[in-house]
Amino acid sequence: MKTFRIKPYEVKREWFLVDAKGKVLGRLASEIAKILMGKHKVYFQRDVDCGDFVVVINAEKVRVTGKKLEQKIYYRHSGYPGGLKEIPLKRMLEEKPEEVIRLAVKRMLPKNRLGHRMLKRLKVYRGQSHPHQAQRPKPLEIKV
Repeated sequence: MKTFRIKPYEVKREWFLVDAKGKVLGRLASEIAKILMGKHKVYFQRDVDCGDFVVVINAEKVRVTGKKLEQKIYYRHSGYPGGLKEIPLKRMLEEKPEEVIRLAVKRMLPKNRLGHRMLKRLKVYRGQSHPHQAQRPKPLEIKV
């Protein structure tokens, strides 16, 4: 009996809708990362991109535990001397809550071309509305 290997063109992709309202950031991000990687499918393979699309709404209503609002800091560097920028989580949630969820999920995906391709299927929106009604995303309840 031979081992079954799925081809990239045989993968059937679905759309899932996740409401981030009241969900803990890290637990939400890990569940989203599993769906983007395709680990919930029976034919999951690490070297084949077999994940699904995920639409996240209400990104500004995500929760964090402990003292992360005051203590967690996001860093980025321009590449020039003295170009290190620091943004606290509290300010990031006020200005760009979509980026907070996107970064949390991005850091849980593989750090290669496959991970970049998976991240493109993540759609995060600040409010309740999203432009993906035509794809009929299935509501996904994440227990966190």
